[in-house]
Amino acid sequence: MGSPSSKDEGTHLVRDNLRKNFASDNVTPACPAVMQAIADANTGNVPSYGHDDLSLTLNQRFGEVFEAEVAVFPVATGTATNSLALSAMVPPYGSVLCDQSAHINNEEGGAPEFFTQGAKLIGIPSPEGRMDPAGLAPTLQQNRSKGVLAPPFTALSITQATEWGTTYPCTTIAALSEVAHEYGLTVHMDGSRLGNAIAHLNCSPADTTWKAGIDVLSFGGTKAGAMAAEAIVFFLNDRTRPMVDSMARRIKRGGHLWSKQRFMAAQLLALLKDDLWLENCRHANAMCQRLRHGLYKHPAVNLPFATESNEIFAVLPEAQVEQLHAEGYQFYTYPTPQGVPGKLVRFVTSFYTRPEDADALLASLIS
Repeated sequence: MGSPSSKDEGTHLVRDNLRKNFASDNVTPACPAVMQAIADANTGNVPSYGHDDLSLTLNQRFGEVFEAEVAVFPVATGTATNSLALSAMVPPYGSVLCDQSAHINNEEGGAPEFFTQGAKLIGIPSPEGRMDPAGLAPTLQQNRSKGVLAPPFTALSITQATEWGTTYPCTTIAALSEVAHEYGLTVHMDGSRLGNAIAHLNCSPADTTWKAGIDVLSFGGTKAGAMAAEAIVFFLNDRTRPMVDSMARRIKRGGHLWSKQRFMAAQLLALLKDDLWLENCRHANAMCQRLRHGLYKHPAVNLPFATESNEIFAVLPEAQVEQLHAEGYQFYTYPTPQGVPGKLVRFVTSFYTRPEDADALLASLIS
């Protein structure tokens, strides 16, 4: 056999360099600007436990981005961010109302219950992971009618973007928040993919958060390009101001107070500078739409949910799922809707996904 041509060598090189892990946006490296910010912060002795200059600018910078007065507490993980936020919002005898598919309800390992010291999470089923404002008041009224027999709902938690890759319109969030506030609840947003939702909605960060009635936000930095940086953001109002006083102690007691907090602050500030987090999320969304357009043309593929962030769910023939695995692709599978032939899979894109990576995945499905 003759030696491969330079064209063949180039093709093999491209294939060898493909990024085939579509399992999550947590699998990526940190983006270069974040790593540079960490390196820049890595000099000299500075005050610890959040008293450094970088940490002390977080309230101002987040306030500028969200156009509001805020109190910001950086935390390293999304699980801790959600759980600590809810611990300030819900008493141990209370309960959190969320969508049945919510991350806090299914994939936090019981951390919300642990940090709230026993508060109950109650999930209600919703189409495409979005709660319906019309059904909220009856649910809250039924809970209230039970008196001491049921743990009272004291917080509503909304996931934006949702676990199924969909987003809440700002008007829907506002309607949900209005009902929740009428019943005395505070409203929490799990925003681990908030940037992707904002990129899809083409709205401002304020529009989909406090202007729509959100009281407390779990701001997602890691999925947007950080190494390990999230933030609890309190939009200061009469409901949230009492919560802020105890948060520093909750974080310390929970083992999540970083002594060298400057490195978390540096990551968050790097993401917010020149809207890098939104730029990263716009790119991730664009790569997801690239996948969707290709999958939509595939006659054997079923797309059960709208694609409104950087997650796409598709029902593929089982033979093609096995083929992708054999080629080294990584992704999660889910229970397939009843009566639908094939297997439900999830592909997640990120700032690290390139057009050639998406195109190669589509080519493997077509071949």
